[in-house]
Amino acid sequence: MKTGLIGLGAMGAGMARNLAKAGFLTGVYNRTADKTQALANELDVAVFDTPSELAAACEVILICVSRDEDVLEMVDAVAQTIKPGAIVVDMSTISSSTAKKAAEILSEKQVQFLDAPVSGGVEGAKKGTLAMMVGGSSETLEKIRPILASMATRILHMGPVGSGQATKAVNQIMAAGINQAVTEALAFGEAQGLPMDKVIEVVSGGAAGNWFLEHRGPTMMQGTFAPGFKLALHHKDLEICRAMAENADTPIPLAEMTLLNYAQLMDQGFGNEDISALYRLKKPRKLS
Repeated sequence: MKTGLIGLGAMGAGMARNLAKAGFLTGVYNRTADKTQALANELDVAVFDTPSELAAACEVILICVSRDEDVLEMVDAVAQTIKPGAIVVDMSTISSSTAKKAAEILSEKQVQFLDAPVSGGVEGAKKGTLAMMVGGSSETLEKIRPILASMATRILHMGPVGSGQATKAVNQIMAAGINQAVTEALAFGEAQGLPMDKVIEVVSGGAAGNWFLEHRGPTMMQGTFAPGFKLALHHKDLEICRAMAENADTPIPLAEMTLLNYAQLMDQGFGNEDISALYRLKKPRKLS
């Protein structure tokens, strides 16, 4: 099936390479033209000037952009030319309500829509080892599973449209809590004068071990916060989680605290750093 990808950011570029490597990628669209052409030349695929042109030429349209309004803009554009029977998969992180709205727009064109947000960060996108949580028709998912499997090693059907995004919200709330716990614990350890490389090594092998500690702990200790997962984007995601939690009357205090911390860091100019930049607020103050 001819497959087009919209969005070549930090995640999209890695996805495009894996799609091309597996022989699925027909062409790409991205707002930044020079980035698009360079990657298309590398992968030997077409560059489309507009999302509508991409939709007219492809049977499967994959979207990976940043915000709800961006997703709806792309969906409106592809709906102008998309063919009945095509499939649109949105891999962005947006609200469940936006996913349902996108599905409604495309259903009028006899097009199936899957909301399929991913987890695994830039590393997972580059390696093709993402986890993908999918909402929509299970039959539609099975039709394109081989395409998705070129980008993700774990693909689970979560329920109807919107279920993928609801599952991703669970992931983002959990990521906030892990970030809080790891940065706080490492700040405590550093304040105790411990050899932090050894602390990270031994704790990573025990019950408290986790991906974030193992991969971001060493860089935090070095004062390096290259993304990764941009802090400002996680802040955006947690605002979506907050709205969903309010609708469900479910408190998320750790996420609320993380929103406040992230806002402080964004005000200080650290919004484009990795979420591990939370350590900036917790690291021990040096004695004068």
